[in-house]
Amino acid sequence: MGTEMHYICHMRRCGWGFTFQTGLIVSSTLCFVTACFIIIAAALKFTDKHEWVRVEGGIGTVGISNYAQEALGDVVYCGLPEVGQRLEQMEDFGALESVKAASELYSPLTGEVTEINSELAANPGLVNKACYAEGWLLKMTIEKPEELESLMDEPAYEKFVKSLEE
Repeated sequence: MGTEMHYICHMRRCGWGFTFQTGLIVSSTLCFVTACFIIIAAALKFTDKHEWVRVEGGIGTVGISNYAQEALGDVVYCGLPEVGQRLEQMEDFGALESVKAASELYSPLTGEVTEINSELAANPGLVNKACYAEGWLLKMTIEKPEELESLMDEPAYEKFVKSLEE
């Protein structure tokens, strides 16, 4: 599995499409991009509960998708597990609270929590500002790498999200 470069953008919805040309985003004047950043990763895998995991060197970094953070709104509190806690795949491990909703978090894989994003205690809004970068939630060991096969790759997840919006 090679390294891929992904452009992750938070966009305002409109009838016009966005296109990428040599790394630049081109849009109509009726639409605009609110934030854009580049993520370089082996691959992101997604759950049907909108968590993502990126595995590097046997450690999985876990966060929520852009779709999930948009649905939640401004995150004001992150309830996360303790370092050392063992999680089973799709086990509830915490919650995010926003000004308009609360959402449980589910582990995409089986493993042990090795690190919590301590920045989220003081700045939970990082989940909204950079859900695929600085807004990650936790890091964990990967006990059952075969579980990755049950998760969606980026194109499958995009198709899944579109089916929810129809």
